[in-house]
Formats: sequence, C-alpha cells, structure tokens
Amino acid sequence: MNSRLRIVVGGDDAGFPYKSIIMKELAKDARVASVVDAGPFSESDKTAYSHFAITAAEKVAKGEADRALLICGTGLGVAIAANKVLGVRAVTAHDSFSIERSVLSNNAQTSASADKVRVIDEYDNRRTSVA
Repeated sequence: MNSRLRIVVGGDDAGFPYKSIIMKELAKDARVASVVDAGPFSESDKTAYSHFAITAAEKVAKGEADRALLICGTGLGVAIAANKVLGVRAVTAHDSFSIERSVLSNNAQTSASADKVRVIDEYDNRRTSVA
C-alpha cells in the first residue's frame, strides 16, 4: 500500500458501540491517515441510519475520504442508503472473502457490517483505485 487511508465511519444507534471501538482502533493503525466520525455521536441518538450513511458516502464521493465503514444492526440499511449516493459502491459483507472480492472485483469503497460481525481489518487491507 502506497498511501495511508482517509476513513469515514458512520452508522446508527444499534452500531454505535462497535463504531466507537472501530474508531479507536483505526486511529492507532499506521495504515490510516485520518478517521472522521459521520455519526451518530451517542448511543441515544435515534436519528435514522440513512442520514449517517449518506453523510459518510458523500464524503467518499467528494474525495474527502477513501473508504467508508458503516455499522448498523444488520449492515443492510446503511448499505442501501450509501448506494443512493452517485459514484459510491457500498456492500454488506460479513467475511473476509466477500470484502476482498468487493474491492478487487467490484471496486467498492464502502463496507457495511452488522454490530455482531467484525471483519473490518480485512477491508482496510485491500486497496483499489476509485473509478
């Protein structure tokens, strides 16, 4: 990998506990240049998941972030919302092979995951150009 990743992380109240863990781990990772929190900012924030997913996806689409990691209860809703942003390819993936293929075969820049399934390291290890 030639450059460090700029990552935006978002989700919903169901994914907040894991989002907090991810952000702390990413901040310590030498492969990561920056980590931006797209929300929610507390577990009691009941704002619709789509708001935070779209906010994160827009940062990727504008070139402000290289990757978005989205966490909600299932990983499904945030992926659907992120895919509404032009130029963003979001996938829900719960295993390293799916994440690898989403990046290498489909040029995905956004990964959505459920709070209970933890495969973020594999996603960060994959690089691809953003088309």
